[in-house]
Amino acid sequence: MTVWVLRAAVLGALVVGLRVLLGFAMASAPTYGTLWRTACLVAIVAVALAWGARDARAVAGGDLTVRWLSAGLVAGLSSGAVCWALDQLPGVELGGSGALFELTSAASFVTLLIFLPAMAGVGYRRMRSRRSPETAPVTSEPELVAAR
Repeated sequence: MTVWVLRAAVLGALVVGLRVLLGFAMASAPTYGTLWRTACLVAIVAVALAWGARDARAVAGGDLTVRWLSAGLVAGLSSGAVCWALDQLPGVELGGSGALFELTSAASFVTLLIFLPAMAGVGYRRMRSRRSPETAPVTSEPELVAAR
């Protein structure tokens, strides 16, 4: 399995799971809607940010842009399709959005919600590794030679 497929599957499943939980939470306590939405948003951003930083540490110097863009795009499209299908089931309320909305607007939002934090994590980790004394070239101190 290629690396980006794993990221797309895990993050797509995370988005679907959080949207289902958000639907149930909004049905039970609609007055806390802002809190529920913010918590779901923070969870997705935190996972993408941490995974991007981990990738940057594991792949020293490789290009991770296409990997994360592919993962975000597939996660966005697949989570939109699954959420639309789940919304058609009785008893599951995910907002009543149509298939066109889920596969365009929602998918592009999820794509950016995954891609941008992951790239921020990659950038942060690479910037931090350049400044780290572990990766800096070792300079030897000149030894003092005692005069005879």
